[in-house]
Amino acid sequence: MRVTVVGEKTLPKVELFDDNAGLVFGVTSAAIATSLPQQPQQQQPASQTPSPQQDEPIELVVTGEQDGYRVPDASVGTRTDTPLRDIPQSIQVIPQQVLRDQNVTTLVEALRNVPGAGFGNTARSVFDSSAILRGFSSGNNVLRNGLNESPHNNNIGFETAGIERIEVLKGPASVLYGQAAPGGTVNYVTKQPLNQPYYSVEASAGSFDFYRGAIDLSGPLNASKTVLYRLNLAAQTTESFFDFFEGQRYFVAPTLSWLLSDRTKLTLAFEYFAKPQSSDQSYGLPAIGTVFSNPNGKIPRNRSVGESNDRESLYTTRVGYDLEHRFSSNWQIRNAFRFLQVDAPRKYVGGDTLANDNRTLSRYFASQSNKGKSFNSDTYVVGEFSTGSIRHQLVTGISLTRQETDLTGFSREAAPIDLFNPVYGQPLGNVDYEYSIPGSIDALGIYVQDQITLAENLKLLLGGRFDLFRQTEEDRLANTETKQSGNDFSPRVGIVYQPIQPISLYASYSRSFTPTLGSGFGGDAFQPERGTQYEIGVKADLNDKLSATLALYDLTRSNVLTEDTRPGVPPGQFSIQVGEQQSRGVELTFQGEILPGWNIIAGYAYTDAKVTEDNTLPVGLRFRAVPANTFNLWTSYEFQRGSLQGFGAGVGLFFVGERQGDTLNTFQLPSYLRTDAAIFYRRNRFRAALNFRNLFDVDYFETSFDRNRVFYGDPLTVQGTISWEF
Repeated sequence: MRVTVVGEKTLPKVELFDDNAGLVFGVTSAAIATSLPQQPQQQQPASQTPSPQQDEPIELVVTGEQDGYRVPDASVGTRTDTPLRDIPQSIQVIPQQVLRDQNVTTLVEALRNVPGAGFGNTARSVFDSSAILRGFSSGNNVLRNGLNESPHNNNIGFETAGIERIEVLKGPASVLYGQAAPGGTVNYVTKQPLNQPYYSVEASAGSFDFYRGAIDLSGPLNASKTVLYRLNLAAQTTESFFDFFEGQRYFVAPTLSWLLSDRTKLTLAFEYFAKPQSSDQSYGLPAIGTVFSNPNGKIPRNRSVGESNDRESLYTTRVGYDLEHRFSSNWQIRNAFRFLQVDAPRKYVGGDTLANDNRTLSRYFASQSNKGKSFNSDTYVVGEFSTGSIRHQLVTGISLTRQETDLTGFSREAAPIDLFNPVYGQPLGNVDYEYSIPGSIDALGIYVQDQITLAENLKLLLGGRFDLFRQTEEDRLANTETKQSGNDFSPRVGIVYQPIQPISLYASYSRSFTPTLGSGFGGDAFQPERGTQYEIGVKADLNDKLSATLALYDLTRSNVLTEDTRPGVPPGQFSIQVGEQQSRGVELTFQGEILPGWNIIAGYAYTDAKVTEDNTLPVGLRFRAVPANTFNLWTSYEFQRGSLQGFGAGVGLFFVGERQGDTLNTFQLPSYLRTDAAIFYRRNRFRAALNFRNLFDVDYFETSFDRNRVFYGDPLTVQGTISWEF
């Protein structure tokens, strides 16, 4: 943020200092005019005392979170608030205003603003974190305020009521966060307590009996403003365009911040999230009759292959603290801890195989209990120092994690269904499969990173992390247990050169790892899977409110398991780590304010993701659900003055190219272009909006698992929202 202070007759005296209330500008002048080129970081007025006409100091206090379509800094790439232009890796931030303008309530809708992002599940699935980045699933790569959520369980849930912004780091991130898939990492930055009173109430209603309410309360709890609070509440209920679906969502998140001294702050946070709903597994339809023609006709889009009592739910509880202490202006330490408990029960009837008559679908019944716990402690030091003319910003720390999972369930035969004349409620058959598999992962990571400023226009980033891990998996029914230990080193090297102030040229090398449980034919334990990325790019600040990034990358996943086909090895019984997969691509993003009131977030991605080495899969096989081309554009305009001041509109275009519908590439999902729109009115602290998704009611397919499970995208959906801030 920039603040300009101008004296009418003489130069004013300006002081900048820290206070319990936040960042304070002290100004003394006979007469003063202040200019704030962009909004304070939370949509709330700054406090000013006393009158500008007196010769006493004026204090301007700025607190809260940043507003607008462009966020210049992010913490996910370095664990420090570093300008994006100084980080040699592609990072995109989806800020609060974009989430609000698009009325986002699911992760799928949020990540449509990220070029190249794909989705392994539908927007209704409780498995919200199953995003695909740069061709690879990143379901377990989820952070919350920079703390790894759950490397062994991706059922973390998503609720915008508690999220300030979403940071997406493209490519490997093990150097800071430990075990992770290579495609990328999603960091949720949550809403924090404010030192000025802030209250917001929001209500929404829309198509398919969609109703939602949210409350956001914050402010100080004492006169000295050393104890602050924030409380976010949300509740939602909805149906959908297909039969039998209904779902609810409940969210409670109190946060307390205590300034223990002028150098030490403690933040306590609790969160409860519940998402009971029908199972989205019941709505996958065969490709014949949806993607392809069927001699019996087109399968109705609203058809469910499951039963009316199918359920799929998610319940999560989070408790944690964040302790920060500043030794001096250059050195500080942070210790954060989080406990996460997950319970995701499921029972549903799903489709299996389409018969030769192209109308009879065999089915199965599945019941599953998926429980998990995670304990995560991370302590690191951030320090700034110089060696001669070279400046350093050092980050070094240690993390301890424990993940526990317990997966139990069974499957039964279910009566087949006629897709064109369904009869529901038929009795289930015998149990044909059971499982009960608890497991755990314990990990210790030690990491160090140095951001080196060799010159004002030349910056070097060096980092490395060493991880030790121990993994255990038990089969209760077979009375067996598998244990495995291992280690891995994850480096990162990057350089940024800025030939002129607004332009950053960068190049980087980074690596990631994921433990692989098991052993090969000779009895040797499997090595971790590894991801290796080379990336070059250009970042440009077109002005102080508009930026663009162009990135080219080459990402390889190695040590992939494939069947061991060597002579002397029993066929089909052992695996070997000679598989390799590769993703190469180009990504372009454009984000910020073009003119006052006119905002844009846009991007294009070309992704070439395929199998490059395998003993059973054909080399050149394309990844499922990964299109070669994607394009996204959302732009909005709000009138700044005149009789239409406060009125605005937005329009979005989201193109997804043709992509493979299954692992063996036996069919393709067609490309589609979806158009969204919004109209809104804002006056002081009141806001009303009307959002349209799939404005032209285009038939399209969101994703698929195989030839018998293809999922339609939502038809035209309208949602209205009213909110007050006070």
